[in-house]
Amino acid sequence: MRSGAGSGARSTVKSGAGAGAVPGVEVVEYTDPLCPWAWGAEPVFRALRAALAGRVRWRRVYAVLFDHDDDPPPDPAAETAWYIRHVAEIGTHTLAPHTAGLSRVAASSWPASLVARAAGLQGADTADRVLRRLRESVFVCGEPADTTALALAAARGVPGLDPVRLGADAASPGTLDGVRADRAEARRPVADVLAGQSGSPHPGTAKETPDGGHRYALPTLLFRSAAGHRVVPGWRPYGAYASAVEALAPGLLPAPRPIDPAAALERYRSLTGPELDLLTGGARPVDAVRVDTANGPVWLHPEEAATHPALVPPAATGP
Repeated sequence: MRSGAGSGARSTVKSGAGAGAVPGVEVVEYTDPLCPWAWGAEPVFRALRAALAGRVRWRRVYAVLFDHDDDPPPDPAAETAWYIRHVAEIGTHTLAPHTAGLSRVAASSWPASLVARAAGLQGADTADRVLRRLRESVFVCGEPADTTALALAAARGVPGLDPVRLGADAASPGTLDGVRADRAEARRPVADVLAGQSGSPHPGTAKETPDGGHRYALPTLLFRSAAGHRVVPGWRPYGAYASAVEALAPGLLPAPRPIDPAAALERYRSLTGPELDLLTGGARPVDAVRVDTANGPVWLHPEEAATHPALVPPAATGP
């Protein structure tokens, strides 16, 4: 069976490097749009990105979890049934919503990764919202965006998105080269994650690859600057990331502050229970549209609900 699949920071920091010696910090997020652990990490990553906005460069690397050369399952129905149980087990740890039914295990991460990377050409907010839709295609809707048509359909209706441009950019040689580079980068993990990790049901030890190499477990955040680096692999609590940032760049990360639930809904358009707990202190937005799953609801902005594939068949959303 394919696995498809948080304190635990490892570090290399140059001696004598204080806060004033850190000219800039880059955060590299190794992820995949169809990874269940990455879906479960969304609440913490949203809170961390908000706290670090304007203070760091945040870069996503699409690691290609389901690759072209993966062996096809001998019994697709049995693998799908196993994978539903796998996602449900992950949900007992992350509390992330998940669908009760799944059409299949994703055949490939390439289409969703290409669309996610192409969306970045239309701005950071658009990229975040398209990636969110791609994640929700499998974990909320039960229909993984594992073809180009499905990945583009999942993104339709995202505010500010030019769908014609998205399709053209996703098919461009430059985007393909970018995802190929992402895949290769994810298979050059820092030595810190090659050893055994601990402290989480998904500790994040690097995964062996068929060619005898390794790739980052997903998700993994790598924080780096001229002072060195810190790596936080796997699924971890907010404090593990805060500790990594503080060790690398003392004083860079401000204390998190709860935001109004209406403001959170306006900003993110789609919120899970764990996200509301972390971002708003548990307050629920009054005007949100509730979408129930097998592991708790997803709350949608009314405008998001009008085009979201969980509520509107993709063909009805238009190009």
